[in-house]
Amino acid sequence: MNEPTRIDRQNENATPAEPPVTPVVTPPMRMPDSNTPPSPGSPYIRQRRRRRRMGLMLIALLVVAGGAAFAFYWFTYAIFSVSTDDAYVGGDLVAVTARESGTVISLQADNTQAVKRGQLLITLDPAEVRVAMDAARADLAHTVRMVRTAFARVDQAKAQLAQAEVVRTTAENDARRREKAGNSVSSEELAHARDSLLAAAAAVTAAQSTLAQTEAAVQGTDIAHNPDVLASAARLRQAAINLARMEIKAPVDGIVAQRSVQIGQRIAAGAPLMAIVPLETVWIDANFKEVQLTDVRLGQKVTVVSDFYGSTVPFHGTVVGIGAGSGNAFALLPPQNATGNWIKIVQRIPVRIALDPAELRQHPLRIGLSVDAAIDIRDKSGSLTASTQPLRDLKGDPGDGDVDATAREIDTIVKANSGQ
Repeated sequence: MNEPTRIDRQNENATPAEPPVTPVVTPPMRMPDSNTPPSPGSPYIRQRRRRRRMGLMLIALLVVAGGAAFAFYWFTYAIFSVSTDDAYVGGDLVAVTARESGTVISLQADNTQAVKRGQLLITLDPAEVRVAMDAARADLAHTVRMVRTAFARVDQAKAQLAQAEVVRTTAENDARRREKAGNSVSSEELAHARDSLLAAAAAVTAAQSTLAQTEAAVQGTDIAHNPDVLASAARLRQAAINLARMEIKAPVDGIVAQRSVQIGQRIAAGAPLMAIVPLETVWIDANFKEVQLTDVRLGQKVTVVSDFYGSTVPFHGTVVGIGAGSGNAFALLPPQNATGNWIKIVQRIPVRIALDPAELRQHPLRIGLSVDAAIDIRDKSGSLTASTQPLRDLKGDPGDGDVDATAREIDTIVKANSGQ
């Protein structure tokens, strides 16, 4: 038997070589053939199931998060608030009318123009009124002179009465002397003396009546406060007012709207010419459902968002009044619910909301704009009834001209014609 060679021994001691590792390549997932349904254990089906589970979990998480957010919103805000989008901006529509008839000769305002209180809007032809003004001045001067004459007649009547009393005293003395003379005076002369005494007494009575008549016209007054002078001064004052009303001025601050007057138009007293809307005093009329008004009280805070400015410009207001009835109750043709075809409809009650004037000055609202109103009903200390206090103090310009200047003119006329 042959001995193993050195090479064979080395081969025996050597570690046998490992077989080569073949890499496992996962074949790409392919969409199953539409004609061949995939097997339940295929990778495609398993991947679809994983995706479906993840989608359902995500939807569940979104539902839970949305429910939590809604619960937070409901218990922190919504349960303490009532809102409506049936709300509109309301405001005063101040009418500008003619107080006197006349012809329009000038027009200084038009629609969309901002005007201030007392600003000239329309001018009427003042020719006829100026003539009436001059006639009133002359009438006052004439009346003052007539009253002055009446005061002078009092002195004249007093002098006539004194003269009549002297004549009567003389007649009394003559009659008394003749009666004492006895037979030395004829009966005829005595009769004439007695007749003279009666005539003198009658003259005194007539003088007294004349004095009383003249004093009745001026007694207890002076020239400036005589009733005739006061009546004439009132006519002059009225003429001055009529002249001032030839210039029609803005009664309030606001925006001109609904102008209907034209230059050259003959207008009658009381005719509407235009309107002025004071934008700083507008309010909100929000029509809430009757089921929403259980906890609404006066004084509660309101947040208002207008479609005009959007949610970036919120307005803050206060509930100042709740309507006395629903819209159907005050409709021109109220519903007849006593009929057999009655259907219950939730009614709406108007709620008056006053806005912050400072916010209105920065972002003015227009009448009729749509808004969304939300009332914070947590404070229930207010009243359910309407407030007795006025909601606003809107005063207009009377347009009666310069009253003090007219008074000074009257005083000047009186003094000039009374001899003072």
